[in-house]
Amino acid sequence: MKDYLLELVSSVDGENKKLNVMREYLQSYILRILFERKFFNHSAFIGGTALRFLYGLPRFSQDLDFSLIKKDNFSFSEIIEFLQTKLSSSGYRVNIKYSENNVVYSAMAKFSQLLLEVGLSPLQDRNFSVKIEVDSNPPQGAKVEDKLINKYFPLSFLSYDLSSLFAGKLHALLTRKYTKGRDFFDLGWYLSRWQDICPNLELLSNALKQTGWKADFPTRDNWRDYLYEIVDGTDWNLVQKDVEAFLERPADLEIFNKENILKLIKN
Repeated sequence: MKDYLLELVSSVDGENKKLNVMREYLQSYILRILFERKFFNHSAFIGGTALRFLYGLPRFSQDLDFSLIKKDNFSFSEIIEFLQTKLSSSGYRVNIKYSENNVVYSAMAKFSQLLLEVGLSPLQDRNFSVKIEVDSNPPQGAKVEDKLINKYFPLSFLSYDLSSLFAGKLHALLTRKYTKGRDFFDLGWYLSRWQDICPNLELLSNALKQTGWKADFPTRDNWRDYLYEIVDGTDWNLVQKDVEAFLERPADLEIFNKENILKLIKN
């Protein structure tokens, strides 16, 4: 497995591309290991990496995000120990630290010397990390689906359906306290690909309630109005600065600019 990763990274040019390809391969391998450990009997795949793997989102994503849907007999510590063992047996020098609380289970897998081995750093002590987060108290109302894809090798997992994933993206856009450009790029991509898309409004309302939303909840008739206000008031330089390093095609930023996304929202 590790030999293939080294070969894969050597076949692409540019530091950002190498980093993104390396991260995505490791994400795929981690998903495969989690499947072996029956992780998806309890959790659903969500977030930007799920969008990329399932629907071809044309940007790379940093983290693996999940929602805990069945708490019975779920042990995050045992899963992480299994993951550590499997990665180590595949030739990786990896150390995984994790934490658990009532809101999120979080783990950081730090791969030592990997950047050195692929030629991206002259330093032996520079680590490459993959973050794993599980929402341990997710809002209710999500719809889930079994998925089977082939991303470097066959993968099977449970995931939120498209409307529920979209609700998660809207929740981030409406509540995040800083500008994360990837959210805005993803919004443009969603609306350009599925022009009649509607978020899972039950899930969105429950998520907003959970995070202290004080205004009226978005409805089928006005959710686009909420988005229009957010996009229109955003500094687009911050959007571009955040997202450009993760794009397959940086020129996509010329298409998903503020003006065009506002047009998509108005439909």
